[in-house]
Amino acid sequence: MNKNFKSTSGLLGLCIGDALGVPVEFTSRAERVKSPVTSMLGYGTWDVPAGTWSDDSSLTFCLVECLCNEFSLDNIANSFYRWYHEGYWTARGEVFDIGNTTFLAIADYKRGVPPLQAGGKSENSNGNGSLMRILPMAYCYKNLTFTELISRTHQVSCITHAHLRSQMACGIYVSIAVCLLQGEKLQAAYEAGLERIQKIYSALEYASEISHFDRVFSRKIAELSVDEIQSSGYVVHTLEASLWCLLNSISYPEAVLKAVNLGGDTDTTAAVTGGLAGIYYGVENIPREWIEQIARKQEIIDLAARFQAGIFDS
Repeated sequence: MNKNFKSTSGLLGLCIGDALGVPVEFTSRAERVKSPVTSMLGYGTWDVPAGTWSDDSSLTFCLVECLCNEFSLDNIANSFYRWYHEGYWTARGEVFDIGNTTFLAIADYKRGVPPLQAGGKSENSNGNGSLMRILPMAYCYKNLTFTELISRTHQVSCITHAHLRSQMACGIYVSIAVCLLQGEKLQAAYEAGLERIQKIYSALEYASEISHFDRVFSRKIAELSVDEIQSSGYVVHTLEASLWCLLNSISYPEAVLKAVNLGGDTDTTAAVTGGLAGIYYGVENIPREWIEQIARKQEIIDLAARFQAGIFDS
């Protein structure tokens, strides 16, 4: 697979997972067990047509647009503001979903708070709102040292989610994504990504938070039963659930549908899962009918091409 394909498959993989989850967001696991999602549905929770993606994809695409140029936290934060207030990079011209922590951060940024200080810092600010959009940072590995990459990943998280736990969840995810981009198999990428990030997170400044990721760092997340996996909007739950779905599947459709059918925060769990699954399985293994149903499909593909030119060909 060429590198442009990998950028396309990661972005489409994330976006399609998001869109699959949107119609059943907030439904219970019991409901999903009784009536599992097997295809791209419409309406439901948000009353939007099939193929509509949410804030997860919108903010991911905002980040990608900014990464096509020089790295600028102000530009990234301003693109988030434009998304919320102008409908920039929305599926159909309107915002219908936003997390409270992200909303408050955008408001603070607009009031003049610098991007690195805008994000929520409290224990209660550890929703999955930065993890859901962080995947594009992994593609920057070619042009940065790993330490620099993780530092920038932390900074991008801080725009909306500045608590150390949220930053670390993003760092772990990006580290694993880089290993997938470098061609590792799933379990190997999981283990190698953890080994690489542990060299950073063994520092004293992370000691107070590292225990929250014990199940991830056990390297045995896939061995947990589905009843031990939670699918709430809490960032650690989303990271665990996405890795569990990825490692317990043998195809892109299986991974993202497994994520959706956990119930709860269905769009984000499936988006976070889908980004990694898209990279690993490739765009050619994402169901064509799902791709065709996605809002602004060609614009997403064009964005991936610009991203490839800005990142891989620089």
